[in-house]
Amino acid sequence: MYWLKNLYDWVLDWSNSKWGAFALFFLAFIEASFFPIPPDVLLIALCLGARSKSFYFVIICSLGSALGAIFGYSIGYFLWWNNAQDFSAFANFFFNIIPGFSTEIFYEIKQKYDEWNFWVIFISGFTPIPFKVFTVSAGAFNIDFNLFLIASLIARSARFLIIGSLIWKFGEPIRSFIDKYFNILAFLFSFLLVGSFFIIKYLL
Repeated sequence: MYWLKNLYDWVLDWSNSKWGAFALFFLAFIEASFFPIPPDVLLIALCLGARSKSFYFVIICSLGSALGAIFGYSIGYFLWWNNAQDFSAFANFFFNIIPGFSTEIFYEIKQKYDEWNFWVIFISGFTPIPFKVFTVSAGAFNIDFNLFLIASLIARSARFLIIGSLIWKFGEPIRSFIDKYFNILAFLFSFLLVGSFFIIKYLL
């Protein structure tokens, strides 16, 4: 995966550019549909370079990811099927070329959508599973768009806000901690949040 490392380095290089904020928006947008490098990489670098602007970068990243989620949903909704059962040539291109896509994962996510709906989309914003898999599959399986958009916006914004807040508060020393433990912390956060909703629902 030498090409992936080069791509990672290319993303980081934007943190030293005057166009870093624009690059962050664009990266967050395309990552939600097909790009393999998550925007967290550039978000962390930009926040470390200008800690006072951390929340500004969080907003940019969140907006880019939300619009990218809409684009990913549109790919699944309009371009994924030849008919109700056969994948289009475009879908097969994604399965063969785009990292993170496979027919097995695709249908596993459908089962999760059928069972959990909103919560699958919400938790997907935190998991290490590529977000693009969830956005495209949501469109392909015709998940309610308004529900999808709300869940995506809340989840991705919360994810980026956690990162931005940690860097704003602690600076450089928190970088290795985020790299090592963020996925675990994000999972625990989403688990506790979802669990609290179920507890409230049960008590009421």
